[in-house]
Amino acid sequence: MRSELAEIAFEGRTLRLEYAWLNAAQRDAPLLVFLHEALGTLTLWRDFPQRLCDAAGTRGLVYSRYGYGGSTARPPREPWPLDYLEREARQLLPAFLRAVGAPAKPWLFGHSDGASIALIYAGTFPESLAGAVVLAPHIFVEDATIAGVAAARRSYETTDLRQRLERYHPDPDDAFWRWHDRWVDPAFRNWNIEALLPAIRCPLLAIQGEGDEYATMAQLDGIKRLVPQSEILKLAACRHSPHRDQPQEVVDAVSWFIQSAAS
Repeated sequence: MRSELAEIAFEGRTLRLEYAWLNAAQRDAPLLVFLHEALGTLTLWRDFPQRLCDAAGTRGLVYSRYGYGGSTARPPREPWPLDYLEREARQLLPAFLRAVGAPAKPWLFGHSDGASIALIYAGTFPESLAGAVVLAPHIFVEDATIAGVAAARRSYETTDLRQRLERYHPDPDDAFWRWHDRWVDPAFRNWNIEALLPAIRCPLLAIQGEGDEYATMAQLDGIKRLVPQSEILKLAACRHSPHRDQPQEVVDAVSWFIQSAAS
């Protein structure tokens, strides 16, 4: 996909975020904004956004968040603040959507960290979305999350994970350790967004693999309890990335959900 750069102001800095439109000619179609995971980028989505947008009859907007891929790098080794997900949702995402001229009520599609950002945005700006789809969301920190991050560290140190990330990040060490250090920090253990969820008013679909190595089903169960209108899909034989492990099941479920919400 051909990417462009959007310029936004954030905390006294001018940032440039790489982004790409999908199915841009379908101007009357709903817009689906893709929010990647903690080590993701625009290109790491591969062909999934196009596949989903084609099936659902939507436009797409894919971008790399601040510090990722071809977007502006963060200052070297500067740790993420404890509220980094809230800052992404409440400041960076709205500024980005304004900069690219997104419609007033898009859909959000988030994975992992991106899913948490989508939930925070939906709870903070309840009238600003047509709907949201979240894959493997985190609404609080679990023992399983810490164990998953520790396993990722072992992979980073002993396998070719670093070399694979180097294809997408100018500084893979910075991207990896910034994420790792935040989630294993004892000060982050109390991070929790449950109090925000009852404010969500838009249609919400939450999907998680039953073999998720970073979380238990307590995440989806908590969403269903706090957002009664939400739809929950638990996928067997699926890990932390449902759109990679079971792409057709995700495409079918999301397409049906978006089309049902519009009818």
